[in-house]
Amino acid sequence: MFFLSTFAPVIRTTMEKELLRPDYIFESSWEVCNKVGGIYTVLSSRAKTLQDMMKDRVIFIGPDFWKKKESPYFSEDKALLADWRKQAVADGLTVRVGRWTVPGNPIAVLVDFEPFFKKKNEIYTWLWEHYQVDSLHAYGDYDEASMFSYAAALVVESMYHFFVESGTFDHTNSGALDHTAKVIYHANEWMCGLGALYINNKLPQIGTVFTTHATSIGRSIAGNQKPLYDYLFAYNGDQMADELNMQSKHSIEKQTALHVDCFTTVSDITANECKELLDKPVDLVLPNGFDNSFVPQSAATFTKKRKAARKRLLSVANALLGEDLNDDTLIVSTSGRYEFRNKGIDVFVEAMNRLLRDRELKKKVVAFIEVPGWVGEPRKDLQDRLRALEAYEKGKAEKPVFDTSLEVPQITHWLHNMSHDNVLGMMKYYDMHNRKDEQVKVIFLPCYLDGKDGIVNMTYYDVVLGNDLCIYPSYYEPWGYTPLEAIAFKVPCITTDLAGFGLWANRVFGKYGEIEDGVKVIHRTDYNYSEVADAIKDTVADYSNLPKKSIDAARKHAEALSHKALWSEFIKYYEQAYDLALRKAALRPLS
Repeated sequence: MFFLSTFAPVIRTTMEKELLRPDYIFESSWEVCNKVGGIYTVLSSRAKTLQDMMKDRVIFIGPDFWKKKESPYFSEDKALLADWRKQAVADGLTVRVGRWTVPGNPIAVLVDFEPFFKKKNEIYTWLWEHYQVDSLHAYGDYDEASMFSYAAALVVESMYHFFVESGTFDHTNSGALDHTAKVIYHANEWMCGLGALYINNKLPQIGTVFTTHATSIGRSIAGNQKPLYDYLFAYNGDQMADELNMQSKHSIEKQTALHVDCFTTVSDITANECKELLDKPVDLVLPNGFDNSFVPQSAATFTKKRKAARKRLLSVANALLGEDLNDDTLIVSTSGRYEFRNKGIDVFVEAMNRLLRDRELKKKVVAFIEVPGWVGEPRKDLQDRLRALEAYEKGKAEKPVFDTSLEVPQITHWLHNMSHDNVLGMMKYYDMHNRKDEQVKVIFLPCYLDGKDGIVNMTYYDVVLGNDLCIYPSYYEPWGYTPLEAIAFKVPCITTDLAGFGLWANRVFGKYGEIEDGVKVIHRTDYNYSEVADAIKDTVADYSNLPKKSIDAARKHAEALSHKALWSEFIKYYEQAYDLALRKAALRPLS
């Protein structure tokens, strides 16, 4: 296995003064002000650290899906960059400028990319002629992402020329943007590759950084039930792209990796994947840090929130199951995107099924699967029971008695595809029906926990701290924010060494992590699914037997480990990437 030190250069204090530092950073991503996945967490949590370093000289560019509607992630400010906005209109761009409503409140530019679809063939022709990117096999989100990427690059081009020619930067007192300014363009994922290549070609004086958070072809190999790791050395990325109908996404990702000034990824395990599948070793590994500013800092507030989360989760479970589970119940969960195999949801269900028959289990367990499926609506019968409980708690009614479970007591929201859902199908196959005499109950919560789901009505960060254990047995996980988030809220977790975070935790520990360390890291391969399920089952059973003193120690160790993954610790790798890109750009002849 690789560790971060394999690819990430050690930055010595004596060398820090030699680093070239950017005066301005433009960073684009499909997930800027658009909360759809883990990259949103990467960028939004890093924003505050960058803002602290270079106030308002970091500009994020994202897609404008909201247009004139109010966005929960973006606050428009028509006075911000007002002079340039007039030029943007003249350049054929429809943009909104404001602040990303995350810690640090960085400047964000949202661009409408739909007008560029009419130029799609012309854009793809240019891309082929200059970089041999194959867009002929494009389908689905490739076109949408490419038009956004192109539009984002035009925003940077327009802004750069406008402010260089004026010699100013018209907001706050951030200083001039002129020909001597050191500028970085940072593109995230294949979706922004086209823009990075455009900047590389049209503005060679700008240093380009490209981060793949997971290779498109590697994720596809894993998601198609093919063994990724044992055969990685033998796979040909181009050949696999043909086989899996991933030619266009793979092509833009590979050509961007080959042509940018600094090619990066988020972990050593994905760096190896890049070398084998993209035929380009990464220049640097940029591990994903964390901003813990939203973790309750006072013990009283934390305890209050934890009690509230546990109370709500147990109320949902009791109402659904017709049970009377008390606070001594062990609450465990898994969460993330609904990638059934890649995220290890299958092995989580397997482990809970085996736990049903484990004689070492000393507590009742309620296990939540918090992954967004094709959700229809919250269950009205469950809502009715929860309202009855709430009325009792407010002293407006007598305590309701639920002695029978609701129909289909495995799920909180109805799905559009109930008969074809992977989680429900696996539970049905194993005859897991949350019967009263069973110690382990598994509940599928198939929606985004945004505080408005109709059942839990709490945000994910307000829910996660109510857990006793979090379990993320990933098969394909370039980094892994969910375990990092768990330990930041003092919740010990289980992960694997096929997750970048798991590898990093092992490196910090100097050994394979155990649950007493705050993170249990299980060795996982292409073929040891059963052993992983048993390891999870055994760990949960063992945890149910731990005395309070040992549990408190594990929680403290979890929190301590999370502090070592703060952005204040990891931002140095980004500084190294900026330095490398700027040095390469300085050697490039201007056209």
